[in-house]
Amino acid sequence: MNNCFNNLMCKKLKSIQTAFIFLFFISNTVFAQVTKKVIHTDVLVVGGSASGIAAGIQAARMGVNTLIVEPTTWLGGMITSAGVSAFDGNHLMPAGLFGEFRNQLYKVYGGPKQVETGWVSNTLFEPHIGDSIFKALAAKEKKLQIQYQYSFKEVIVNGLTIIGAKFISNINPTELWVYAKRTIDATELGDVMASAKIPYSLGMESYKETGENVHVPATNDIIQDITYVAILKDFGTPQPLIEKPANYDAKEFDASNSDFYFDTTRKKPGVNARKMLDYGKMPNEKYMLNWPIYGNDIFLNVIEQDPITREKLLEKAKQQTLRFVYFIQKDLGYKNYALAVDEFPTKDKLALHPYYRESRRLKGVVRMKVQNIATPFDTESPLYRTGIAVGDYAIDHHHKKNSNAPQHLDFYPVPSFNIALGTLLPPKHKNIIIAEKSISVSNVVNGTTRLQPCVLQIGQAAGMLAALSVLHNRAPIDVPVRLVQEKLLAGGSYIMPYVDLEKTDMHFVAAQKLGATGLLKGKGVPMGWANKTYFNPNDSVASSSFLEVWLKKFPNDKIATHEKMTIKEALYFASKLTKNNQMQQTAMAKNKWNSWGFTQFDLDRPIHRIELAALLNEVNVFNYFSVDLKGNFITSASK
Repeated sequence: MNNCFNNLMCKKLKSIQTAFIFLFFISNTVFAQVTKKVIHTDVLVVGGSASGIAAGIQAARMGVNTLIVEPTTWLGGMITSAGVSAFDGNHLMPAGLFGEFRNQLYKVYGGPKQVETGWVSNTLFEPHIGDSIFKALAAKEKKLQIQYQYSFKEVIVNGLTIIGAKFISNINPTELWVYAKRTIDATELGDVMASAKIPYSLGMESYKETGENVHVPATNDIIQDITYVAILKDFGTPQPLIEKPANYDAKEFDASNSDFYFDTTRKKPGVNARKMLDYGKMPNEKYMLNWPIYGNDIFLNVIEQDPITREKLLEKAKQQTLRFVYFIQKDLGYKNYALAVDEFPTKDKLALHPYYRESRRLKGVVRMKVQNIATPFDTESPLYRTGIAVGDYAIDHHHKKNSNAPQHLDFYPVPSFNIALGTLLPPKHKNIIIAEKSISVSNVVNGTTRLQPCVLQIGQAAGMLAALSVLHNRAPIDVPVRLVQEKLLAGGSYIMPYVDLEKTDMHFVAAQKLGATGLLKGKGVPMGWANKTYFNPNDSVASSSFLEVWLKKFPNDKIATHEKMTIKEALYFASKLTKNNQMQQTAMAKNKWNSWGFTQFDLDRPIHRIELAALLNEVNVFNYFSVDLKGNFITSASK
């Protein structure tokens, strides 16, 4: 019996030993097969997010070799692969690639009215359509390459200089090393910035630190709720319920809508179930589930977690959304609704990744605070002069799923605003530009700069800056602000947030440029979810406001003017810049007046703001009033 037992044990030990040797051999064979692929490029964009694809397209259009490395198989980030395919804001300011992308949507669906399907936005669309548009735009650029399904691992650095990045394939044992002259961090959470050990903020700042009157007494690590978006489809006939999620309790969604409201300790909902779903209604009977009021928002601060821990935590977000789907099907009775099968290429049919509303935020050359967007022309730091992107959405924070977060922050009412170039640049680290939601803004300001139209423009500006940096062989921080702005305007972007002059207006660029000097200031009007700043083109020019800025550049100019500047007085300022005598300047202006679309060339009448913009743009006032990254005027107009 003992011998039999011993023999049996021997056989088992030999079997285990053989298996161990086999596994050891296989393991070493796998490691031996890990390959390393190396690519050299001019501009590396880490992440094919909203900012990433915009940066890649813009850099390539400037004629520099550009590579986007993206961990999924989609392009567009929160706009597509995260499923938030509903633009928040900028309906009247179709700036740059945002406007270009929206025009492509209009072509696909048959015009603006065909995408006004839900009440959350003027523009809603199917995520896979957005992805296909981005891919089509990218395919047109010969200088742009894209590597899909590679996850960011770490930066390649030389001291404080970023010279590239390492990636790991998601589908085979391959490492990708990319060496680049310039790198753009377009990741969802600022992972490149963190890897490079560039200083950043995360969470809320105390009002003592920022001077923002928002009643946050102490700095903390609280970030906004995230959402794992689902797309439902009305199939027209009853569909099977999804598998009942673990720990399901319909009470979780009590007060999400007035058709399911029993717990009166919760705030009474202002919408019924039908309107709740119509919030995110898309074309082709699809519905975006991104509902913050007792819906599928969830508080999970996963930013500083390692990738494995992140994924485990994010499973909670998926389950939150699946419970909400089950609630809609079963308890609200929408039996014809089920998860769309023709959207996301995922097993659970949820978005490819969550909608992150907040990221690490760079401590940049400048930092925008709420004062810079609420009262840009009256704030000590004139960052508005350095604008590279515009937005008009409200400051919108999601904290309903975190009881420890302040629930009644007193945000400033804000007009439409612009975003400063210096928010994309770290002060010490070289060759890197920060994009997406990781730019240098306060926690409060992030509540509006995080939205899709802004992030697309931020990416476009990052790509422009990177390309100009390569082409001029200058560090990104040394590229002239006015050069970046001029190139952006040439590409259909906005640098000032004026809603009353469309891009099709012949004097659009002139008004944008003069606005960026501060010689003519706009009028901001907070209006809730679609804020405004007006250029007021047909108003007269207040001489005092103009001279306040003019004299900073020409302090010895003692000209006396009327309260309302006349055409004759405006011609004096133009001649000052061209060094022509006023008679010559008058003759030149008179010759062009009608071609500019103006009438009544009377030297003694008050000049209109748009007339002054056209006149001074003709003499290159924009570059005479060149600025540094803080918005201060610099002495040499050539910079």
